[in-house]
Amino acid sequence: MTDLHPFVAGLPKAELHVHHVGSASPRIVAELAARHPDSKVPTDPEALVDYFTFTDFAHFIEVYLSVVDLIRTPEDVRLLTYEVARDMARQNIRYAELTVTPFSSTRRGIEEKAFMAAIEDARLAAETELGVILRWCFDIPGEAGLEAAEETARLAVDLRPEGLVSFGLGGPEIGVPRPQFKPYFDRAIAAGLHSVPHAGETTGPQTVWDALTELRAERIGHGTSATRDPELLAHLAEHRIALEVCPTSNIATRAVARLDEHPIREMVDAGVLVTINSDDPPMFGTDLNHEYEIAARLLGLDERGVAALAKNAVEASFLDPAGKARITAEIDSYTTEWLRR
Repeated sequence: MTDLHPFVAGLPKAELHVHHVGSASPRIVAELAARHPDSKVPTDPEALVDYFTFTDFAHFIEVYLSVVDLIRTPEDVRLLTYEVARDMARQNIRYAELTVTPFSSTRRGIEEKAFMAAIEDARLAAETELGVILRWCFDIPGEAGLEAAEETARLAVDLRPEGLVSFGLGGPEIGVPRPQFKPYFDRAIAAGLHSVPHAGETTGPQTVWDALTELRAERIGHGTSATRDPELLAHLAEHRIALEVCPTSNIATRAVARLDEHPIREMVDAGVLVTINSDDPPMFGTDLNHEYEIAARLLGLDERGVAALAKNAVEASFLDPAGKARITAEIDSYTTEWLRR
């Protein structure tokens, strides 16, 4: 089989499911941990490899929140955001919708307007200096309940930063039913934001149906269990509701037992619009390029197939039409030139 690594590395890409704090590289996490020595997070980047080895989804959430606790000042927020964009630029990611959880920062004492200013300053610098277009998805941390939902909706609607395009729901699914968040999604949608909740990762297809019917989801985060329901797959395919698939993440959190058992093939065979994403890349020891290589292996793709996957992400994004056309043309041009070699 062709070694796709060089092709993938240079391929222009968009990413739709990647978390702000979860994208902090070991170098940045270690630097933040050194700033805040009361944290249990290791200050040695090599020790973080063991720290980021998860026993199950609940353990992942515990570790994730310990890293969230390192983001304590607007300067921390700005540093993290810009460095995430720098890592994206190295992978030729042209556009990313970064999932941001403002509640986690504002409840830790970061003033809300200062938080917005920090992410926006980093966003503008990333576009000018690195060529990476960032947009935000503000998500409710489901484990924090309706208080967090109320606060996230207020921040999204009343203090809406220029880069905000969507409203999401993350965290654990078990014991956190989707329908209870309907009023908050209704408010966000009325304000012009898109609906992109996580669903069906560690629970069954009904959670995805709830996200569609109650939260009016336009894309589904993960949706791993959707393949258990043929009617659901048909609905997703018919309405071009994309799944944000994150293969390595699904293994790390034990949502899927082994990569060879990942349901991505069934999703594609059913005609569902599948996008490839990295979720919390340094925590899972991956990046978007690696996820594309995994998807190519699981789906038996060549360069043209990988390029088509990349265009799926552009299609499913909330980038403006001119921006979509520009990145799509760049993918096509890159692929054509590559195949002429």
